[in-house]
Amino acid sequence: MIDLALIRRDPAAVRAALGRRGVDPAVVDEVVELDAEHRIRLQRAEELRAEVKALSRQVAQARKDGDASRAEELQLKSRALGHDERRATAEAETVADEVRHQLLVLPNLPDEDAPDGTSEADNVELSRWWPGAEAGAPGPEYAPHQRVPHWEIGEQLGILDFERGARLSGSMFPLFKGGGARLLRALTTYSLDQQAAEYTEVRPPTLVLTDAMTASGHLPKFVDEAYAVERDGLWAIPTAEVPLTSMHRGELLDESALPIRYCATTACFRREAGSAGKDTRGLLRVHEFDKTELFACCTEAQAPAAVADILRRAEAVLRALGLQYRVLDLCVGELGNQNARTFDVEAYAPGVDRWLEVSSVSWYRDYQARRANVRYRPSGGGSPVIANTVNGSVLGWVRTLAAVLETYRTPDGTVAVPGVLVDLVGTPVVGAVG
Repeated sequence: MIDLALIRRDPAAVRAALGRRGVDPAVVDEVVELDAEHRIRLQRAEELRAEVKALSRQVAQARKDGDASRAEELQLKSRALGHDERRATAEAETVADEVRHQLLVLPNLPDEDAPDGTSEADNVELSRWWPGAEAGAPGPEYAPHQRVPHWEIGEQLGILDFERGARLSGSMFPLFKGGGARLLRALTTYSLDQQAAEYTEVRPPTLVLTDAMTASGHLPKFVDEAYAVERDGLWAIPTAEVPLTSMHRGELLDESALPIRYCATTACFRREAGSAGKDTRGLLRVHEFDKTELFACCTEAQAPAAVADILRRAEAVLRALGLQYRVLDLCVGELGNQNARTFDVEAYAPGVDRWLEVSSVSWYRDYQARRANVRYRPSGGGSPVIANTVNGSVLGWVRTLAAVLETYRTPDGTVAVPGVLVDLVGTPVVGAVG
């Protein structure tokens, strides 16, 4: 969440920054007013508490002096003030809860270098790559056999079964089998192996506590998008970012240990509320999918390098797979609620003739770490500092698989396996028509 001290110190700057995201400045004013009210109420409670303590000392002195009448009089007054103090404390806590709620739903301040804009049309394309691009080869031209949507390819080859997936779990829950399941597993294994030297692999729980969802910024803002296991007070993770952000929740780290880097592949669950009728065919928008995530807990100075490293790794996997892709710098209107800066990587899928987001690399500054209370001791001494977090997918596998199936479809209808995956899949070709 945004630093309350910053809002107190420079509310105008906070209003201006959030205004770039279309946030009503009145929301910031409300936080300022609630914070002022909380401090007034808290001060009153502390004054009453001090009076109660002073009266308690006077009661003790009166009893010591043998003045029982005086002691009883003072004690009655102390009890009355004690009641007032408890009520004042409860009122202060109520206002404090309101302040915290407002801070939890306020979006992050966008980085000053993030492009202005309100929609995807305002995103800035930074680069585009295709096989042979470095040598000056023109952009690829796709043959008719590659212009078939992946859901048709998958069903023809018997490697994707949307009907049985829906029979098991409802719509937008795909089922992979045979070569489709092996391709999915190979993509995961290949990506994890590429990160092993620099990122510690983690297999976190798929269900997490409310505190973890709140720390990453997914609650309370995106409660309607999440799957809840209400009986146990748990949530199905929408991304490995959630448990990785809370790996060090409440800890005080040493600056010398930073950056801390983690890598995890998990199933991810999203309700996709409001998506009815939009991109619901095939693998474009599903409720459950596998994704490999990279995460870094670092200092603010280390964050730009962490962003660049994760972005480079996402691109490296796509290049190894031979998929055409582009990198976008998202405008402030397209940033996620908790993001200060985001770069999306989109693979081109010729069968649906669309760019599909397969990676999103984001810098959160101290927004998540403040919620999770992750701090570090500066090497040069001084007070603990809230850490920064950086996160990115390398990659989201259902859309990547869609791009692979369409790009690598052959004239006979089978799918050639990208070279780097052949040993992992166990065959150079997936599927047999007829």
